Amino acid sequence: MEELSNWFSSLDGTLQVFWGCAIVSSLIFLVQAALTLLGMDHDLDFDFDAANVDSGTMDLGGGLSLFSMRSLVNFFVGFGWAGISFYSWVSQKWLLYLIAVLVGIGFVWLYFFIRRQTKRLESDGTVDIKECVGKQCDVYLRIPARGSGQGKVQISLHGSVHEIAAVTDGEEIASGTHVRVLELIDGNVLKVGI
Repeated sequence: MEELSNWFSSLDGTLQVFWGCAIVSSLIFLVQAALTLLGMDHDLDFDFDAANVDSGTMDLGGGLSLFSMRSLVNFFVGFGWAGISFYSWVSQKWLLYLIAVLVGIGFVWLYFFIRRQTKRLESDGTVDIKECVGKQCDVYLRIPARGSGQGKVQISLHGSVHEIAAVTDGEEIASGTHVRVLELIDGNVLKVGI
């Protein structure tokens, strides 16, 4: 540990800033990544809006806030490692800091881009049964005549097949018959007809 302390003390002040940002933010980033893979990251993303600091936190929509813990960590990861990487190539410190800030902003942008793309992959999975009205479906279990009992139909909604209770006002409808949904009864039963 003393060797690490001696190494850090021997660095130029600018390099100490970059190494400090890079090491601390990279460790936090790795912890966040590990917790994300384990599915335990939902409470770790501190959002300044939740702390009632200022309602204008530059919310980017879809639950993404510009000033969240994750965006700050990503900024400092990019800032620190860019400063270390370009230190020997760029002699003017102001230009080095500018490059590091721009790379940090690039990391934040990349984070938001990836988050938005993954949000688009999320699916609600719920089905609104009202969408069945007017659609064609097949009788799965026979439907008794004139509402004297319920049968079941199979209907395709949003790329998946659902079995839903059904009744008819007409004659009994045998299994395998192709029918049309006429209306929704009691919120979860379909009235069908041939």
